[in-house]
Amino acid sequence: MEETPKKDLSAIGQDILSAARNELYLNLPYLDVALCSLRFQPGGGVTLSLATDGETLYYDGGFLAERYLRSRTAVDRAYLHVLLHCMLRHIFKKRGRVPALWDLACDAAVESILDQLDYACLAEGAVPMKQKFYGQCRQDMPVLTAEGIYRHLLRLSLPDYELAQLQRAFLVDDHGLWDPEKREDQSQRRQQDRKWQDLSDKTRTGLETVLAGQAVGGEAVLEQIRVAVRDDVDYRAFLRRFAVPREVMAVDGDAFDYIFYTYGLRLYGNMPLVEPPETKEEKRIEDFVIAVDTSMSTSGALVRQFLACTYAILRSTATFTRKVNIRILQCDDQVRSDTVLHDLEDLKDYMERFTLAGGSATDFRPVFEYVERLRAEGAFTSLRGLIYFTDGMGVYPQKRPPYETAFVLLGEPPLSVKVPPWAIRLVLTVEDLERAVEKTAKEFPDELDWDELPQL
Repeated sequence: MEETPKKDLSAIGQDILSAARNELYLNLPYLDVALCSLRFQPGGGVTLSLATDGETLYYDGGFLAERYLRSRTAVDRAYLHVLLHCMLRHIFKKRGRVPALWDLACDAAVESILDQLDYACLAEGAVPMKQKFYGQCRQDMPVLTAEGIYRHLLRLSLPDYELAQLQRAFLVDDHGLWDPEKREDQSQRRQQDRKWQDLSDKTRTGLETVLAGQAVGGEAVLEQIRVAVRDDVDYRAFLRRFAVPREVMAVDGDAFDYIFYTYGLRLYGNMPLVEPPETKEEKRIEDFVIAVDTSMSTSGALVRQFLACTYAILRSTATFTRKVNIRILQCDDQVRSDTVLHDLEDLKDYMERFTLAGGSATDFRPVFEYVERLRAEGAFTSLRGLIYFTDGMGVYPQKRPPYETAFVLLGEPPLSVKVPPWAIRLVLTVEDLERAVEKTAKEFPDELDWDELPQL
């Protein structure tokens, strides 16, 4: 009796992936380039799953065939799940994080996007455990990013059993190839990271321009991609832009002519022809306004970290004056408090006893009206700027003030948040803030009890 030839499951698996890619392209054209950026290859140590290293999509043919027979939707979701990991650069951010928690955070972030995409090819139906977890996370963050979910999991410190339940609910692909210790070619890794950042940037541009308002559910992808392509922020450097030129008592080495100085010493012995200038011009901060959003969505711990970092930067005598005119305003829908600080030590004391005042809805306009009254009364000599620390959700003024204004947002806000075009929009992540605090703590270890600051 003639044997029935065995089916080539590897070839079948590739056909299934190609069909999934085509179906996704027809529904999500804004992912056209990204969908073609992974080549298919069987094996790679993958069994009963999919996996990628950022360059190749490894698959198990038997797994894909079995899943395809049960549900084409499951294959489409799995393909896009892996692709979104790459576009959001989850693969390249694992170093230094707890592997199990980071893997779960990445899976949850990607699945939250898929669950918001209204396409028949991705419809899975509501999974109660997943929906409950999304709701818990959204209490801490407006956009469900892997970084935000990871911090949420760290705070929860879930028992092993509950953690395993969540892992099973969100598990789709194998993350074994993400391990940075197993990837020896770091230059290739950096090149792959740049490639996916570029692809994400192009996708973001398409969603914001050509496909704006046409991509069903594309807002969910756009929110996360904005986070993925954003560069790290140096808050310390940003704050220094609010300094104004001032003449200070100090030797100006740049304006000193050493030729005439040494010529005089040679000619007359100990009599130089010129002396170093005793004053020089530097950019320093004197007049400054810090506004704090005290609505119910703002955390006191975050504000204390923000003020601590700001204080330590202002403490740097190379750029900032000892005597300052800083106003710290707390405001929700009205100005709740106004604290005047004339010395950086006053800022330190204020920060250490800081408590939030307010808790209503957010309206940014009262702060600008109040500052305008202060300017008219002569409270400022040369007000260069105002920094508003907020979640970004509130009523903005329409008219541009006669000084620079920056809205510092902790974490990427929802797309509904539209900062006025005349204002500076600075998005800080918790990591950005912690990095700035760490740098300033090294420079000024004795200024504050840094270990006593609340953890974010």
